Amino acid sequence: MAQKYLIIIFFTVFYVHLSVKKEVGENAPVLSDDELVAMSVRELNQHLRGLTKEDVVRLKQRRRTLKNRGYAASCRIKRVTQKEELERQKIELQQEVDKLARENASMRLELDALRAKYEALQCFARTVTRGPLSPGKVAPTSVITIVKSASQNNSSPSPFSAPS
Repeated sequence: MAQKYLIIIFFTVFYVHLSVKKEVGENAPVLSDDELVAMSVRELNQHLRGLTKEDVVRLKQRRRTLKNRGYAASCRIKRVTQKEELERQKIELQQEVDKLARENASMRLELDALRAKYEALQCFARTVTRGPLSPGKVAPTSVITIVKSASQNNSSPSPFSAPS
């Protein structure tokens, strides 16, 4: 950032120095750099009437040089501005990526917890169905049906559910 301001200060001082400089020739009118750059082509051509070919070429070249310096300065400012905007967007996008990574990690933890719960229920279902069926034991299809029906808001009992 400090370098950017030094560059702007340097070009401001350089430009002020140029605007003080005057063009003085034998027959040439006195024009400051600001006046020369700001005038239209029509105005410039009116000022150039009656001047020698050498003075005309020199003034036109000076005007072209000054205009090019102005274009270059505006391009530098635009480039710096665009760079700052892109850096700001990069920071915003990085923050969004970090947020999505945290959400992803949270969902993975939730998925792992649900997977563990599912495996525990499967293990429980296997232990219930291992032994011989006795009046207190439940058939394998009944355990799965009970689990499914319990997750459906305890709606009407399934025809395969265990008797209460």
